[in-house]
Amino acid sequence: MPSKDKRALIADPTRTPACEPADARPAAPRQDGTRVALDDALDALLRFGAALLRSGATAYRTRESMILIARALGHDALSVGFTTGSITATLRRSTDHATMIREIEPHGVNARRIGALQQLAETVGPGTTPRDIAAKITAIEAAPPRFSHVETAAAGVACGAFAFLNDGGLPEVITAAIASGIGQWLRVSLMRRGLNHHGVIALCAVVAAGLYAFMTLPLTRLGVTTWHHPAGLISATLFLIPGFPLVAALLDLLEHEAVTAVTRFASAVTILLAASLGLSLVIAAAGLDVVSQPPLAIAMPAKLLLRAVASFAGGCGFAMLFNSSGRAVLAIGLLALGANELRLSLHDAGMSLALATLLAATAVGLVASLLHRRLHEPRIAITVPSIIIMTPGLYAFKMIVLFGQGRVPEALEAASLFAFVIGAMGAGLASARFLSEGWRFADPPELRPQAGDSSDVAGAARPRNRSSIR
Repeated sequence: MPSKDKRALIADPTRTPACEPADARPAAPRQDGTRVALDDALDALLRFGAALLRSGATAYRTRESMILIARALGHDALSVGFTTGSITATLRRSTDHATMIREIEPHGVNARRIGALQQLAETVGPGTTPRDIAAKITAIEAAPPRFSHVETAAAGVACGAFAFLNDGGLPEVITAAIASGIGQWLRVSLMRRGLNHHGVIALCAVVAAGLYAFMTLPLTRLGVTTWHHPAGLISATLFLIPGFPLVAALLDLLEHEAVTAVTRFASAVTILLAASLGLSLVIAAAGLDVVSQPPLAIAMPAKLLLRAVASFAGGCGFAMLFNSSGRAVLAIGLLALGANELRLSLHDAGMSLALATLLAATAVGLVASLLHRRLHEPRIAITVPSIIIMTPGLYAFKMIVLFGQGRVPEALEAASLFAFVIGAMGAGLASARFLSEGWRFADPPELRPQAGDSSDVAGAARPRNRSSIR
């Protein structure tokens, strides 16, 4: 059973009498359609929750949306619990109740599906049946990706932008874009065949990094140009970085959804390990160094302009990979441009990278709180893609590769930078939520007892107040 602080009551359950006659017997099960109706509603609710969580939404937002649907269906109480691989719910109506569990497939990222499912939860009205909800979920899940025909180009643009932002020059940008685009095409093709996800990640890392080395090493040995290999090589594999799940896990932690957060963290770490394995194989075979890299010599006005272009292009590229809407792609690109320029400018002025990231992520969250309703997009589908360009993927891969090479001091330095910057990204979005809604921890309006409910009676149980970071 979920713990008391995880129960989200739609209306307070009827209190059990203090005592019963000694010869009291359990009531016989009702033979009408109430039990069938509860089972049908639970099945639809669990299918909805699993689909929303699997698309990348936070656990808190998933629970809140399920409660909205349960209230619209006329039920009295819903309790939801998450485990590492399943979701459990108990539904009550009058004196009848039912409990059901559903397994959850591995989490992914689909901004379009998050928005459609949340809209479904907010528009369910009286008269809607569980069968209607199930049919709408089927239609949402069957919708094709918006940018399937340009996924390869989107990954190439995003990783090429990362290469420049990581101090790579034009050769690194071009080669990283080509290698990552081919790697993304291979990943999509193999995943459609139902192959093991982590094996596909490792193979794609080998292919992307190998293509980069194949294109660059011959020219380097001929002395044609000087290559900034760490920026280009690692950026060629950054399309494999699980930035969205990492940020969503941090938001889950701030909402006391520890089980879901740990599950997401574990999944992200295994993906990083798989990608680092493939990258390490190429580094060992090609004899490349991922640490030593000269700074990129470029005039500051040109650097600021190119950095803005790279931030915009990277934000748009990742928004396409996350299946955002067309209007959201443009908004995300502009937010990424402004926020990343702010972050890097503060860092150039002497501020630590983690603190600069915290301020930039907070700015993204505040602007997104004004934009997401006008764009008809969920908040998380605007905020998280906008700050993915800040993900310290370079440090993440350096950390694992250097640990594997036994270079512990350098690996610890990369690990600390990675941890602080990732933490700053999540903390910035959380701070923006607090600032935009006031410094309070209150139940969302739809969870508060209605006038006249039994929860208004003195001594009735109330759910613990929770914040509403989404």
